[in-house]
Amino acid sequence: MRIHFFGAAQTVTGSKYLIEVNGRHLLLECGFFQGKRGETYEKNLKFPFNPTTVDAVILSHAHIDHSGNLPNLIKKGYEGKIYATPATGLLADIMLQDSGHIQEADAEYVNTKRARKGEPPIEPIYTQEEAKHVASHFEVKEYNQSFSPIDGVTAHLVDAGHILGSAAVVLDVQENGKKYRFWFSGDIGRDNLPLLNDPVMPDNPDYLMMECTYGDKPHSDPEEAYREFRDVVARTIKRGGKVIIPAFAVGRTQEIVYSLNRMFSDGELKPVPVFVDSPLAVNASKIFREHTEYFDDETQKFIHQGNHPALDFPMLTYIQSVDESKKLNERRDPMIIISASGMAENGRILHHLANNIEDAKNTVTIVGWQAPYTLGRRLADREREVKIFGEEYQRRAEIATIGGLSAHAGQDMLVRYARAAGSNVKKIILVHGEQDAESALVQKFTENNFAPVEYPMEGSFIDLP
Repeated sequence: MRIHFFGAAQTVTGSKYLIEVNGRHLLLECGFFQGKRGETYEKNLKFPFNPTTVDAVILSHAHIDHSGNLPNLIKKGYEGKIYATPATGLLADIMLQDSGHIQEADAEYVNTKRARKGEPPIEPIYTQEEAKHVASHFEVKEYNQSFSPIDGVTAHLVDAGHILGSAAVVLDVQENGKKYRFWFSGDIGRDNLPLLNDPVMPDNPDYLMMECTYGDKPHSDPEEAYREFRDVVARTIKRGGKVIIPAFAVGRTQEIVYSLNRMFSDGELKPVPVFVDSPLAVNASKIFREHTEYFDDETQKFIHQGNHPALDFPMLTYIQSVDESKKLNERRDPMIIISASGMAENGRILHHLANNIEDAKNTVTIVGWQAPYTLGRRLADREREVKIFGEEYQRRAEIATIGGLSAHAGQDMLVRYARAAGSNVKKIILVHGEQDAESALVQKFTENNFAPVEYPMEGSFIDLP
């Protein structure tokens, strides 16, 4: 078995791992690389392997850095199945169509500039119409349902506790007379997150490949993050301001909505208008609301005892139209606006930031990891001047960063995850993390006498066993 690392290797984006086993090719993830715009286009446009030679794909969850290049894979000749949970299939469909729309809009914007310079136009990596083709390739599998994606490999998915339908991928391999278990964590969630069940821990793998995004940072308890978030909202409302939250449309938005529902329902905050302003987030929330079977016991109890849904309450409005979105920036009353994208790189959040960032009454609340060079990272770093739509803005709004809201496991959980794998693990492979995170986590692994660790470079490969 040979694993090629074509993305999210020594970085945190563009997950893409090609496994060769028994003369077949199995692709785990097919994510979009996110970073400097010039670099991302070329990196996402071309694959470092031939898509027509891939026999099967397994997708851990729907986030774009894991699923975003599936339309391009099919566009370039992939004809096989994409295995995922039912919720992942539904969420990926709407997310990929949204991504296709963004590709078209970005190409149109870039081509306007290129035309002025006399340069030839570029094509979108894929269109919204091309993204629609992905849905027909999905073959959904429930948690713990066995399937055989390629010869000699029996797979099943277990709950990763990261977003709705997220999974770790377990491969039981028979190759050259040997049998072994390979466990790929996907993105690992956390205990006691809003809405979701806790992650299922590794079950006796021989080889463990796991993410290390927050390998250098233990997270605060989710309830502590909840209280911190509540205090941010309370002080902003008290001074008559708006809380502007760049949030991923799938996962983070729904967790924030549920937390606000709790705050208002329990009388912890005086209710103010809350707006989810992202067509994708609205569509994703509909899928969440229709699949409450994925919710954890605490959320089920909240729903039944309060006799009201987790993701709806009287002061909440899901916004679809552009006109409704624009009207929010004409209002001066206290409110909460949750809008995509999570790293503030595109979408309606840019308009809300441009209209509110220079007012000291307001707060921009950062609730997740921000990639280098993104507007979200510059805001998290509290830069005094930021560019939005090419214009300079003086940041006067408060910046609040609440790491404890992350849906990724922190260092303590990552150590616990690796420990749960047991003493039979021969090798731990760390992916989906930057070098500082990896180094800190390896130190913890060494202190605990864990198995040898590898941290592969992009473009490298590892042979197992």
